[in-house]
Amino acid sequence: MSKILTIGEPMALFVAEQEGPLEEVERFSRFVAGAEVNFSIGMVRLGHQVTYVTKLGNDPFGKQIEQFFRQNGIDTMYVTHDDRYFTGMQWKQKVSSGDPQVFSLRRNSAASHMDMQTIADLRWDGFDLIHLTGIPPALSAGCRQIVYELMAQARAKGVQISYDPNLRPGLWPDKEEMVRVINDLACRADIVFPGIEEGKLLTRREDVQEIADFYHAAGVKTVVIKLGGEGAYTSSGDKRFYTPGFRVEKVIDTVGAGDGFAVGVVSGLVEGLTLQDAVKRGTAIGALAVMSPGDNDGLPNREELIAFMAR
Repeated sequence: MSKILTIGEPMALFVAEQEGPLEEVERFSRFVAGAEVNFSIGMVRLGHQVTYVTKLGNDPFGKQIEQFFRQNGIDTMYVTHDDRYFTGMQWKQKVSSGDPQVFSLRRNSAASHMDMQTIADLRWDGFDLIHLTGIPPALSAGCRQIVYELMAQARAKGVQISYDPNLRPGLWPDKEEMVRVINDLACRADIVFPGIEEGKLLTRREDVQEIADFYHAAGVKTVVIKLGGEGAYTSSGDKRFYTPGFRVEKVIDTVGAGDGFAVGVVSGLVEGLTLQDAVKRGTAIGALAVMSPGDNDGLPNREELIAFMAR
């Protein structure tokens, strides 16, 4: 079992119980959302230990999220609560297929007020990898400073860094700043997971190898580009290869598929799989994710993963 660290903003998620525009829906079911939440649950289900750093509101939703973490085996040692700010919230449309409409209320949330004090007591003993996304740097200057500091500390401690750009343009003041900061952070990682459209936007290159070379030139060892249903393209040292996607019977909900892909690759690598096998695992979990409703419902345990890949 490996020990993983992550930081992010978990949110109370309200999913519509019937299809239609959010403004017309009357009933919702409550869940927990967040890219790093999905990643954490996926890693725990495969038998790894995950410690999550965040700040929640001292409100019913924040208390429920912390309880949810504990119920799902996520370490809450560095989860704190703030009386002054609320827990972020999100509403999601119910769809039978494809991408749902999502509305978020997270400006001035408790997580956006994380600062260096949030990680003042952080101890790196035993951590094998830190997984980061481009979401916390978009929340506030304080969150951005934390991410830079965590990367610097991880590098000093010899802890591997994986990074998913996970672009959220609506959280940034403008596209230029988003591209500059996301690339600056990505280039400090060991492994980067851009989606193909993210890669084109961030590097202004169209070809997958040219996108990978952009990050290699800055020192990134491994670049795995997500190609949706077509699979993935990987570039690492002298290894360059495509991995086909698994057959998907029906796309039900695409939210969380990229997080599931990261779970597959990261878990495979920390378990000592070859890069090829780790990426194959990533495409399998990504496929399972899109065939299930909810952000993390389809993330498998080890037995479910083995059975799916065997088919």
